[in-house]
Amino acid sequence: MKVEKLLSIITINYNGLQDTCELIESLPADDESLEVIVVDNASTQDEASEIENRFPHVMVIRSDENLGFAGGNNLGIQAAHGKYLFFLNNDTIIHQPSAISHLIKRLESSDEIGIVSPKIRFSWGNQQIQYTGYTPLSYITLRNKPIGCGEEDRGQYDTPHPTPYAHGAAMMVKREVVEKAGQMPECYFLYYEELDWSVMIRRTGYEIWYEPACTVYHKESKTTGHISPLKTFYITRNRLLFAKRNVKGISKYVSYLYLMVIVAPKDMLKYCWQGRNDLSKATFNGIIQFMKL
Repeated sequence: MKVEKLLSIITINYNGLQDTCELIESLPADDESLEVIVVDNASTQDEASEIENRFPHVMVIRSDENLGFAGGNNLGIQAAHGKYLFFLNNDTIIHQPSAISHLIKRLESSDEIGIVSPKIRFSWGNQQIQYTGYTPLSYITLRNKPIGCGEEDRGQYDTPHPTPYAHGAAMMVKREVVEKAGQMPECYFLYYEELDWSVMIRRTGYEIWYEPACTVYHKESKTTGHISPLKTFYITRNRLLFAKRNVKGISKYVSYLYLMVIVAPKDMLKYCWQGRNDLSKATFNGIIQFMKL
């Protein structure tokens, strides 16, 4: 029998033991109203057992295969007992755990709010802003921008507001929203799934909000590298996949042409000029894999 919790915190571990442990250590350890769930996405070593030994209060789920960002989080959803589900990248840190309550308050402030993301700042350097909401996605270029990214945090984005998309590094959702909109789309494996999920949730009638009263610090792309063939492949493929799933009418085909005829060749030439043939090949493979879907 499931015991109802107020909050389930879910994170994915993939060969990231140190980061995952640092995240767990930054979370409340003695709050009976919440649970912490770590999904180990088939790490090379038995990191799941290590996490269990170091943190007995944490629920650890070991997957025998790497299910990707969405698949791993969906395993966490299926095991969670919470009324609210808080998805955190394992390379994040929360310096003020009590501030998590502000995200819950934002969700509880309106029946129409289904998902909320906190302010996200980089954990390195002078901890500049990474996210305070998103601009709308262009349905031709399939690009958008995180508001305030790279700026010093002077309090200029300390007003809560609706936003088109939650940020995958830190987002809290009502369980009832998952039951209505569905779990995260697993077809992406890595990148763009939180944007697609945000669209799914908005289509169900819910709003997405940015809540600055809670701040999460992000180490950013330690799993895939800031720029890597893996990241380049999935960004290339998944922009096209997002268009296939979400762009309608003639705009879909205009987007296809723009991404495959203009953007991809330009990127490939740029990477070759930089001596990064691996990135050029990853871009090409991303297009080929999309065409095979």
